[in-house]
Amino acid sequence: MGPAPEPVGLTPRAAQQLRRLRVRHGELMFHQSGGCCDGSAPMCFAAGDFLTSDADVHLGDVVVEPEGELEGFSVPVWMSREQHARWAHTRLTIDLVPGRGAGFSLEAPDGVRFLVRSHLAEAR
Repeated sequence: MGPAPEPVGLTPRAAQQLRRLRVRHGELMFHQSGGCCDGSAPMCFAAGDFLTSDADVHLGDVVVEPEGELEGFSVPVWMSREQHARWAHTRLTIDLVPGRGAGFSLEAPDGVRFLVRSHLAEAR
């Protein structure tokens, strides 16, 4: 058996958007709430613009590979503890789709939005 997969991944579309956002805003972070609004949409913030607390779980960091002259970087992914309890047995992938993003998420002005896709994790 190989190493366990990371609990959260990233599609190439999402990685490309994160590269654009990092150029504009600097270091980034994701947070996904468990609330009724945008409950399945991770919100992207400039690092430090959203304060996490004991009510949140750090799932890990997604890695954005270098491209051209842009260096690689990582983006921490946080989730509300309540939402994490519901999704604890899934592997999450952050994707990017056309549409209206959440008002406070950095991708919103670009006419796209981040979306979490979940897949049941294999038993180990």
